[in-house]
Amino acid sequence: MNIYSRKLNIKLSLFVGAVLISFAVLWYSESLVRKLSFQERARIEIWAEAVREIQNVPSATLFSILENNTTIPVILTDNDNNILQYRNLNERKAKRAEYAEEVLAEMKASHEPIIIDLPDGTKNYVYYSDSVLLTNLFYFPFVLIGVTVLFILIAYLAFSSSRRAEENQVWVGMSKETAHQLGTPISSLVAWVELMKLRSEDTKLIDEVSKDVKRLETITERFSKIGSEPVLQPVDITEVIYNAVSYLKTRTSGKVAYFTELFENKVYIPLNVTLFEWVIENLCKNAIDAMNGKGNIVLILNDKPDRIYLDISDTGKGIPKHLHKTVFKPGYTTKKRGWGLGLSLVKRIVETYHKGKIFVKNSETDKGTTFRIILMKAQNS
Repeated sequence: MNIYSRKLNIKLSLFVGAVLISFAVLWYSESLVRKLSFQERARIEIWAEAVREIQNVPSATLFSILENNTTIPVILTDNDNNILQYRNLNERKAKRAEYAEEVLAEMKASHEPIIIDLPDGTKNYVYYSDSVLLTNLFYFPFVLIGVTVLFILIAYLAFSSSRRAEENQVWVGMSKETAHQLGTPISSLVAWVELMKLRSEDTKLIDEVSKDVKRLETITERFSKIGSEPVLQPVDITEVIYNAVSYLKTRTSGKVAYFTELFENKVYIPLNVTLFEWVIENLCKNAIDAMNGKGNIVLILNDKPDRIYLDISDTGKGIPKHLHKTVFKPGYTTKKRGWGLGLSLVKRIVETYHKGKIFVKNSETDKGTTFRIILMKAQNS
């Protein structure tokens, strides 16, 4: 299991845990609300009994019971639904008759009334609604869960930002160190090539060695540009692709066939040629690995008014849909050897340095994969 599969499993476990905790909080809160609701109804029943008894034998105890209800909104009506008295309503709003009627309608919808049988055979009705405490307790878990989710989201974003900053530092440090380490042996090889020329060695051999030395210099330049802002210049995209493919053809097996559909006219794109050639080479090399060294690689350019699409397709083993984004993450690889940095570098070069976009356009198992690169054209192109 690779690191991204483990991360996905951890995220799923945390999500399931959070859902279970949320349900537990809601269940416990709901049980408390239910118990408190029963208690409030019992208190209102006592209050209603006090109303009935006080009409027969007024006493300080009964008045005390009526006065002690300071939290539960209650309305007492007669047999004809006329409001006789109320408690714990908004005093300022209660001056309006319409307000009391509105509250009464809400109370009728929320709780069954408590009926008071009077000695003269008529009835009074006690309507009530939940106290502020009970209402707040009902909404409290939702507020708590919302605040917790918001806190976790902010913490996650802060952590992700910090992690990306650390990744950038690792990229820069690794790239600069690689360029530095390559510098000394390349300088030595350049000197040896010059010495071979002075000694009139085999010209063909010298030319081939010179090409490889220049290749190493190009690689060093590429690594040195990672972490610094590259210079972008309007360049004919067709020529860049053609040069990159020509180089690859001479250094890959004859079992790999390259096909291109490029523009006949020149289309200028703001590019850093050294880095963008690296993008094409990495994508083609990954395609060769996916095809086990045998198959077709097709590069197609599509021209749009303000941008171009470059599709690079292979006839390899394909990429499962759930891995279409994962393949661009550092460290992801299906090969026994390698660091899994190729596609991550490609994404960084295209999206960070060239402000473009790269993604898996489509992929089918054992049929192949198509990567799409979107780049903006140079102004006045």
